[in-house]
Amino acid sequence: MRYFIVDDDRASRIMLANIIEEGGLGTVIGGAKNGHESIPQILITQPDFVLMDLLMPKMDGIATIEKLRENRYEGHFIMISQIVDKEMVAQAYEQGVEFFIHKPINKVEVQMVLRKTEEQYRLKNSINAIRQSLTNFEVPDMKHSKKTTRDHIQSMLNDMGIVGEVGSEDIIKIIELLLLEKHKIAPLPPLKELYEKLAMLTKTTPDDILKESKAIEQRVRRTILAAMINLANLGIVDYTNSEFEYYAPRYFDFTDIRTIMRQIEDDDHRKAKVNIKKFIQVLYSDIISKAD
Repeated sequence: MRYFIVDDDRASRIMLANIIEEGGLGTVIGGAKNGHESIPQILITQPDFVLMDLLMPKMDGIATIEKLRENRYEGHFIMISQIVDKEMVAQAYEQGVEFFIHKPINKVEVQMVLRKTEEQYRLKNSINAIRQSLTNFEVPDMKHSKKTTRDHIQSMLNDMGIVGEVGSEDIIKIIELLLLEKHKIAPLPPLKELYEKLAMLTKTTPDDILKESKAIEQRVRRTILAAMINLANLGIVDYTNSEFEYYAPRYFDFTDIRTIMRQIEDDDHRKAKVNIKKFIQVLYSDIISKAD
C-alpha cells in the first residue's frame, strides 16, 4: 500500500511514517504540512491512501478532500483528528473518509485502522474485478421483494456481528413469538416465560421443556455477549463508527460496553454483565417501528 500523509505537525508526520514502514504496512511516498500544498503532490503520485489531518491552517482536511475529489482523485482517505465534532465527522464520512485516527497518535490504533482499511481496499478491488468479468453477461431483471420481519432482524444482528451465532436463531424466534402474540412494546412478559414458550415448540415433557429453556437462555446470553464484544472492538478502532454509535448506547448499558473496551485493551478476561431483557426490548421496539 502507498500512503501520503498530510498534517501540519511535522512530528506527527514522522511518527505515522515510522509506524507504517516499521510495521510493514506499506510505503509512505510523500507528505505535506497543509492541504493546499498536498493537492498537486497527491494528484501526481496517486497514493492508495491519504492520511489527512482534520484541522490545518489555510485549508482544512474536509476542504482538501473536496478539492481532490473535484480533480478526480479516487484514492481512500483516513482522517486524523484530535477532536470529535459530530458535524465535522459527518461531513468527513460524506466525503468518503474510511476511518478516523485519533490524536494523540497511538501505534496500536494506527496499525489496527490501517490493516482494516487495507482489508476493505483489497475486498473492493476483488468485487470490482468480479463485476468487470461479468460485464459481458446479461443479467435478467429481478423484482425486489419486500423485506420480511426475519430479514429486518437478521440485518440488525448482522450489524452487530452475531447473525452466525447459534443463539441468533433463538433471538429471532423470540421476536417472532412476541409479534405473533401482539405484545405491546412495554412491558414485555418475563424472559423465563418466553424461553419456556420457545422450548415448547420442540419439547413436550416438563423436564425437557425446562432443560431446553435453560439452554435457550445460555445461547441467547452468549450471543448477546458476542455482540457486546464486537461493538466494543469497533469502538476501540473507531469511536465514531456508525454501528457502534447506534447499537452500543441503545441496545446495552453503555458503561458495560466501556468496561469491555477497557478489558480488551488490558487483556482482562473477567466476565461482563449481560442485560438480556434490555436487548430483547429494544430489538422488539425497533422491529415494531419498522413494521409501522
